[in-house]
Amino acid sequence: MALKAMIIPVTPLAQNCTLLWCDETLEAAVIDPGGDLPKIDAALAQAGATLKQIWITHAHLDHAGATAELAAREGLPIIGPHPDDQFLIDTLTEQGARYGLKAEPFEPTRWLQDGDEVTLGKETLLVRHCPGHTPGHVVFVAPEAHFAVVGDVLFQGSIGRTDFPRGDHDALIKSIRERLFPLGDEITFVPGHGPVSTFGQERRSNPFVADMLFA
Repeated sequence: MALKAMIIPVTPLAQNCTLLWCDETLEAAVIDPGGDLPKIDAALAQAGATLKQIWITHAHLDHAGATAELAAREGLPIIGPHPDDQFLIDTLTEQGARYGLKAEPFEPTRWLQDGDEVTLGKETLLVRHCPGHTPGHVVFVAPEAHFAVVGDVLFQGSIGRTDFPRGDHDALIKSIRERLFPLGDEITFVPGHGPVSTFGQERRSNPFVADMLFA
């Protein structure tokens, strides 16, 4: 597989923005550019790749705050999230104001649905719609590379918050158990915050979604 990834913590909330690129074509996508565009620019230069797309897992400030600015500056298409996050896109300016951060609404070039595919150079990733943290949250999965970017759905030893508007704890558990874990224990995932993990590790030990809780 020619898929490469670099994690770029951005915003005061230390969100794991991810730079993903095809090592054969050097075409790149940035996933969840929440802010700190100079850091993203530096990572892109280090990778020697050319930014072609912006992918969004969900429309909370720390994941999507700089999307409009980056898309306008570089003339890039915005891919995702699922349409159910439109209400959050519409409030990005207000979300930013609460944290003293600049954020602007945007119009996705392409909305995503469960089962869609996104292409980056010679690589194709699967889209899973995983509501719960937000209703329109999506996850990007490269099954052959055993790799995923899951946003704020799942973390090492934890799960996404569901106390935000239109959060749904039961829906989140179902998303993780039924739409992520069946993809394989060997998949390493980048969460929206904190260290990477694997689906297998979380099935064994995560106190919210481990297999033993559902036996």
